[in-house]
Amino acid sequence: MTSDTPTLVALIGRPNVGKSTLFNRMTRSRNALVDPTPGVTRDRHYATVTWEERTFLLVDTGGIADEDDTITGHIRDQAMRAIDEADIILFLMDGRQGLIPGDLEIVDLLRRTRKKVFFVVNKVDSPELEPELLPPFFELGVEKLWPLSADHGFGYRSLMEALAGELAESGPLPRLPEGTVRLAFFGRPNVGKSSMINAIIGQDRMVVSDISGTTRDSVDTLLTRDRYSYLLIDTAGIRRKGRTRDKLEKFSILKALKALGRCDIALVLIDAAEGITEQDTRVIGYTQEQGRALIILVNKWDLIRDDRKRQKWLLEEIRMATTFVPFAPVLRVSALTGYGIARIFPEIGRVHRQFHARFPTAALNRLLAAAVAHHEPPLYRGRRLKLFYTAQLGTAPPTFAVVASQPRGIHFSYQRYLTNRFREGLGLDRVPVRLLFKERSRRKKK
Repeated sequence: MTSDTPTLVALIGRPNVGKSTLFNRMTRSRNALVDPTPGVTRDRHYATVTWEERTFLLVDTGGIADEDDTITGHIRDQAMRAIDEADIILFLMDGRQGLIPGDLEIVDLLRRTRKKVFFVVNKVDSPELEPELLPPFFELGVEKLWPLSADHGFGYRSLMEALAGELAESGPLPRLPEGTVRLAFFGRPNVGKSSMINAIIGQDRMVVSDISGTTRDSVDTLLTRDRYSYLLIDTAGIRRKGRTRDKLEKFSILKALKALGRCDIALVLIDAAEGITEQDTRVIGYTQEQGRALIILVNKWDLIRDDRKRQKWLLEEIRMATTFVPFAPVLRVSALTGYGIARIFPEIGRVHRQFHARFPTAALNRLLAAAVAHHEPPLYRGRRLKLFYTAQLGTAPPTFAVVASQPRGIHFSYQRYLTNRFREGLGLDRVPVRLLFKERSRRKKK
């Protein structure tokens, strides 16, 4: 089976059964590049994990039991929502505490889903402990129990190999025209994402409502325009933590995060009337964690069209809040009146070309040599660092490797300098650029 949407794996279980420990172990074993984004507070309940060339989106749901170790009321709703959103479920139980009523209730919920569930008994630190700790859980009557020590690693590889076998293979979107540009629209509820797509395609293909949260899932629309094809992905609004009583507020953004994994360019809408919020910058941070191109749309511009002072203040506020993505174009638009809509696709074209641009190695090395001549690398442990050569590793985003004598000695300020030189020299002023430093392989003496 192939799919373009990353598989969502949810960690389910009562508090203190080891979900966060397992989450940390799984995210440390990923093969993905980690590119820190300054200025953004990260929610580490989410991560993209790669295991043996299979990639999935992992979420730590938090505890789903109350003080009485039962799941009632909104706690039950949280569990059901987690089960509904996930593609695969890892249900963790505490092997040292044994089976308790809360576990039995959660298992009863899981029996009603057709999704793959791994029943994991955690805190089993060695094979010798299995005969002692597993028998109480046989009462569940499930086909297989997975003994695990998330802390020490016992049983981890077996679990991950089985999980990888359940993951969908990565593949292209089926039946899309060749060269289709995939666009995902993000933003807080009621910022106008569906209305913006309606304005772009010129017809009401989306359900538009003033009620926050109307879009419950990602909705796709294929648009052909001037010989080019675009897949427009409308996503559920990403809520601010303080606006929801649900402890698992993170599930309100899971579908949006999955959509982010499918797109080339993320279009983040900001409400001109409300201004940019901390949650807006969080959404923008998510786009950069995933390495996506970014366009910021300041929607509802018609509400401040006659207030020049407010316009100037808003644009400056956005600039200050998005200093970690200075390359992102900012467009003033109105889905209601159509203002600025005509400028969106030309900008998408410019961003997409840069996002997928490739450069000859010779030109890259000339650029590196000029940058080093203008500003030498710093000293590290008393020696001048040397940068030998560079090459492009990939596109989307443009990623370059620089082979250095001591990569660990390169200060972030010098990395930023080189990144800016690459950006200027290659004309990549609208997209993220990744610069990775690698140590030159040492030849063994015969």
